[in-house]
Amino acid sequence: MRFNEKELVSLSRQPSEMAAELGMRGPKKGDVVKKRLVKLVVNFLFYFRTDEEEPIGALLLEQCRVEREDSQSFSIAFLDEAERKYLFECDSEEQCGEWVDSIVKASYEFMRKNLIFYRTEIHRLTGKDPLEQYGISDETRFQVNNGLQLTPRDTSSL
Repeated sequence: MRFNEKELVSLSRQPSEMAAELGMRGPKKGDVVKKRLVKLVVNFLFYFRTDEEEPIGALLLEQCRVEREDSQSFSIAFLDEAERKYLFECDSEEQCGEWVDSIVKASYEFMRKNLIFYRTEIHRLTGKDPLEQYGISDETRFQVNNGLQLTPRDTSSL
């Protein structure tokens, strides 16, 4: 994927949905858990050395699986590289749950599924397409695939 480093650094400085110092282990063999400042901004998870202002890395939270590893840790693995897992250790079970929930909801695909679900519900209740007024009701990205009915709970894989 191509990206502009300056744009990513700028995005990393935006207000975050969540931020905390977490233990983090990268996907390479031999990686050890290190304390990192982790920030969730839109659908990017930035990580920083705790004493630096610029991120040392970023994960685009699309096409990934977020799983609880135990009560205080979770992992992120990308669907095209399932063997490469990033592990995050939290201070509490509650904090871990909040991170998992926020990361799942941060993906474009989750938001798209929610939009389709609520669009269908509004159409069912009112008989009107709420996207029609914006001229985007026929766009492919807002259509239900294969006739499946999606619900906001379809979040195990993003």
